[in-house]
This record gives sequence, C-alpha cells and structure tokens, in this order.
Amino acid sequence: MDFSRRAALMTSAAIAASVNAPEQALAQETPRRGGVMTVHFATEQRILNPSLQASTGVYIVGGKIQEPLVDLDANGQPTACLAESWESSPDGLAITFRLRQGVTWHDGKPFTSADVQFTAMEMWKKILNYGTAVQLFLEAVDTPDAHTAVFRYSRPMPLGLLLRALPDLGYVSPRHIYEGTDIRQNPANTAPIGTGPFKFVQYERGQFIIAERNPNYWRNNLPYLDRVVWRVINDRSAAAAQMEAGQILFSPFSALALSDLARLGRDPRFEVTTRGNEGNPRTNTLEFNFRNPLLADIRVRKALAHAINIPFFIENFLNTDYAKPGTGPIPTVSTDFYPSGPMPQYPYDKALAMRLLDEAGHRRGAGGVRFNLRLTPAPWGEDIALFSTFIQQSLQEVGVRVEIVRLDAAGFLRTVYNDWNFDLATGWHQYRNDPAVSTTVWYRTGSPRGAPWTNQFGFSDTVIDGIIDAAATELDHDKRKALYADFVRRGNGELLMWNPVEQLFLSAFNRRLRNYANMPRWGSSSWHDLWIAP
Repeated sequence: MDFSRRAALMTSAAIAASVNAPEQALAQETPRRGGVMTVHFATEQRILNPSLQASTGVYIVGGKIQEPLVDLDANGQPTACLAESWESSPDGLAITFRLRQGVTWHDGKPFTSADVQFTAMEMWKKILNYGTAVQLFLEAVDTPDAHTAVFRYSRPMPLGLLLRALPDLGYVSPRHIYEGTDIRQNPANTAPIGTGPFKFVQYERGQFIIAERNPNYWRNNLPYLDRVVWRVINDRSAAAAQMEAGQILFSPFSALALSDLARLGRDPRFEVTTRGNEGNPRTNTLEFNFRNPLLADIRVRKALAHAINIPFFIENFLNTDYAKPGTGPIPTVSTDFYPSGPMPQYPYDKALAMRLLDEAGHRRGAGGVRFNLRLTPAPWGEDIALFSTFIQQSLQEVGVRVEIVRLDAAGFLRTVYNDWNFDLATGWHQYRNDPAVSTTVWYRTGSPRGAPWTNQFGFSDTVIDGIIDAAATELDHDKRKALYADFVRRGNGELLMWNPVEQLFLSAFNRRLRNYANMPRWGSSSWHDLWIAP
C-alpha cells in the first residue's frame, strides 16, 4: 500500500505519550469573570438548533444557547436542567416532568410547559433525526399547568431510556417563535433563541459564530465568560497553527490532524485528551446503499468487509490507546447493554473475500477489475479520510475499483441521506448511553427522508424493526438487554452496516481553561461554569 507506515507509527506513538496525560494539580482558584472562549468549528452544518438536528456539530454551538430538559452530571448520570424532577407511571405510559420556574427565553418571554409540548410534538417527534425513533409512540404532551408536562405514550416508555435520551434529544425551542411557521425554514434555526447561558449574536457562514453572556441566566452569577466565538476553519493545519498562537483555546471531536494532536500533546500549554468525550463513544462506519444491486447481495457486503485489515489500520494509522476493532453497533463501553456471547464478525481474510466475490458472479475482468463503486466519506475527522483511502486501496487488492467522492459537511449529508446518491459511505456512529437513542435508528425503517444518521440505505428488515420496537418499549432491563443482543446478532449477521473501529474522540485544550472536560458530553454541554485563567 502507498501509506507511510513509519510516519503513521511515529504519530501513533506520540499521541500515545500525550493522550490523557494527568493534569497538573492546580491550587484552589477563584473563578475569574470575563474573557472570550474561542473554539475551532470544523463541521459547519448550516443549522444551529439542536431540537431539529442531533449532531455534535450542532451541539457544539446550540448547546450553549438552548438547553435540554435533562443533562448529565460529572458521573454520567441524569441531572436536572430545564426539568427539576420527573416520575413515571407504573405502566410506563405517562412520564411527568416538573419544570424549572423563573426561566426566560433570551427575548424575555417566559419558558413554560407549552414550549415543551410544542417542541416534543412538532420537532422531536416529526423532524429530529434521532427523536423521531425515540418518540415513535409519543401520542400527546399534556400541560395541566405552566410548569408541568405529562408525556403520554401508546406503548411503554422506559424511564431510564428517556432520561438517557434527553441530554441530546431533549433540547427545547420557543413555541412563540416557531408556531405557525415552516419549522424547517424558520430563521431561528440559524439565529437560535434559547434559555442557555449564552445569547446568539451573529453568524457569518464560513467565518464565525458569536454568542454573548446571558445576563438573565437562571443559574445565579453564571456564566463566567463574556463571549464565545466559534471560528469556522476547515483546514486542519491552519486550525492547529491558530491554537499554537493562542487564537483558539479548544478544538473538539478529533477535528485536528493526528500529527498536530501529537505535537500539541507534547506542548505543556495544551492537553490532548479523551476526557469529556466518554458520553460520545463512536464507531467508524461503512454504510451500504442497498439500491445498488451489487451491494444488495450479502456475499458482496461480506467480501468487502473481509478484504479490509482493521487491526493493521488501527495499529498503523490510529492508536490502540483509544481505538480498537469494533464488534457491532453497541460499543464495549456500554456496560448496561453490550451483548455477551459471540456475534457474527468479519475478520480480515483476503482469500475468503475473493472467493465470495467469485461466488457472487463478479470475476476479475480487464485490468483485474470486478466492478466499480463510489465511496463518500464524511468530512468530520482525519481518521475518516485515512480510512476511506485505506478502504479504497484494500478493495483494489481484491479487484474492486473505488472512486472517493469528497464533499463538505452539508454536501455529504444531502448526498447520502437525502439524495441517496452514493454506493458506500463512511463516517462516525455515536453511541449515546442507550441503543434506542442514536443507534437502532440506523437500522429501523421509517425515518423521514433526509434525516441524518438514520436508515436511508434502502433496506427494510421487518425482523430487526420488530426487535427494535420491542426493546424500546420493554420496561424490564434484563429483557431489554437480551433484545439488544438479538438486534446486534441480526444486524451483524445480515451486515446491514459495518462498525469496524471503536474509539473515543480526542480534544485539544489550552490549559488556561478551567472546569473543562468535567462531564462526559462536555463539548456538547452549556459551559455555564467554564472560565479562563490569566
């Protein structure tokens, strides 16, 4: 292959030496008010409202402006945010939230249960890419008073599932801004109005986004910062240079080149770490467009997987400290739901790959080529770009010619999830505490066309749909876990999509920051307690 194994190993070793290095002990400090938090923003998706699109590229901005009903604490457990408390009926058909009082939207209007009712029924249930699956059986949200919202379901909703979902899928939008409008085209989608610690100020596409301190924030005397500025920088080298110059204080979600992360990790001014990303474990994906008759043949899908040497890729181009071979859509870090027992897997076996392709009737032709495919990689991180090239060269060795079609974030989402104009796609699947939150939606049919990171792949498996629905409405945890083992067994066995690499995001922080990475979805959180030392 054309990769430089020596260079890759040097980068891998350097990151291993720097990732998760213990923070230097800091004396007790008094939080300092003021200052500007500058953020590397590499995944511009042209929407900032997390009630409508669940994505770290949206949360990194919208999560500072809008807030969810429930968040996570430092230990990854549900904690109060816009909802102060909750309870479920014994049958799981009604879940009641008591809402925080005295909260106002950034335009001064009061936050009430009417906002929750409207957002849940019109956004989460109908539009939000993962929300449509989680809220599939939501029938109504009752509002007996301004600070009570009762979610009513036609099938049981496990309380633990809903609480795990709401930190990402429970952001609330103002009813008075959206009601009676075309929700998808509302100007507030790119100029959001929220209840959070920072108020939207300005968005210049391709350049920057600015939010300023909310003086009427419901958490007393917070936030500490005056302003947050997200700088849109697609060039990884330029972003690293700005970080070294002090112009950027934080680069999230593995947005920098691996070599730059290694270099920054050796510099005492920075910390490169997986901390703060524990709530967003991810698997690299290989997605198949079943509308292509070649890929609708399971023998071809299995052959493609067997042709790719995942352990070699991880050892030489990633790092075994934070990446390992994936075993399915539920990662090993999910202690509640990772299935026990063997599941169908596709280890590297070049001879088997070629035999399967021969059996499928695709023998080598002119130039040794069996057939051609287009691969569309997501533009999120360097590991995806590396993996797409690795896939291309691996498949070439078994006679499959791959053309890589590289697009920006908006173009990738449109091409793969709305236009379906691809053969293979590769990107990230993020696991969010429970398989029903953002995992099974990749497999279940019925998501609206265009919803990112959902099943837009042209397959319909009624067996797996039934397993998914049964697990999402089962109140007994042990039975849910058993159903999710069936889900993984079926999904892996049919190779509906492939999750070959499991890893955590890497973040780069300037050590002047305080209270950073102090909860497991920190990049997506509100940063209400973040401050900057001199």
